[in-house]
Amino acid sequence: MPSDGRLQSVIEVSVVILPESSIMSLASVLDPMRAANRISGREVFRWRLLSADGKPVVLTCGVPIAVEGTLRPPLAGDALLVIGGFNLDRHAGKKFIGALQECSRHFDIVAGIESGCWLLGRSGLLNGRKATAHWEELEDFSQAFPELTVLGDRFVIDGKFWTSGGASPTFDMMLHWITQRLGSALALDVASIFVYDQTHSAADVQPYVSLGRIETRDPKLAEAIRLMERTLERPLTIAALTKRLSISQRKLELLFVRGLSTSPGAYYLRLRLQFAHRLVRDSASPIREIALRCGFDSLSAFSRAYSREYGMSPLKMRLARRGAEA
Repeated sequence: MPSDGRLQSVIEVSVVILPESSIMSLASVLDPMRAANRISGREVFRWRLLSADGKPVVLTCGVPIAVEGTLRPPLAGDALLVIGGFNLDRHAGKKFIGALQECSRHFDIVAGIESGCWLLGRSGLLNGRKATAHWEELEDFSQAFPELTVLGDRFVIDGKFWTSGGASPTFDMMLHWITQRLGSALALDVASIFVYDQTHSAADVQPYVSLGRIETRDPKLAEAIRLMERTLERPLTIAALTKRLSISQRKLELLFVRGLSTSPGAYYLRLRLQFAHRLVRDSASPIREIALRCGFDSLSAFSRAYSREYGMSPLKMRLARRGAEA
């Protein structure tokens, strides 16, 4: 409860969920509200699930989600939360964008979650504002919407428009909102319900790798991984890594073998290929451009490394992906 003890009115929330969204992003929105209601012993949040067409939505894990209606005017409330995933062009056309533009006028908060930020961007609602996206899409998001100031933060609040960079940042964002509306004590209780003890602020940078306890157990190993993350496009030699980290090559090798059962070079290459794999499967970027973004000067070298890791060339992987979606 707020510090002044006054009873708050029910917070009315409309959650729009699109097909091929993540169940974790949906849970990160709904479960903090459910837990807040449970802890408070009353209904502090009331929500309804909506879709683009009023039909059930199938998530990426194959679970169908029943909804209560369609995103369309008249619609109003305290918060409009839009959760998007893969293939937005297939699931959210001009009619959806028009409805989003109109409905957003009647909410105090409008949030784009996961790929929902792209829908806010396409609607023009974010023009001239700060925003974020999932770290995999930050560069593409920035190029698609040059009128925005794109940040790598976990979540970004600019006026009434909120954006988050993934499931865990969305949980942080919901805790932040609960703190604002209902007080820090309730937000702490909600986090405790989920044994969530790594609460982040909005401005914390999204990591490529979630290090968990590595940062506490092996801070030098964590520092090495973070340095690798920052240099995927221009990979450092192992000698350069050790110089930047102020340790010997032998020490670096021991850290990786002990902590991750692999060598520094193999892990570095794996990071680059994982990033490339996401771009091959989920973006329209040319293969040559992906190779450069992942630190390969030679397209043939990239194709060989990718094929060893994933069993087929990047071009074949992309064609197989498109065939599966057709």
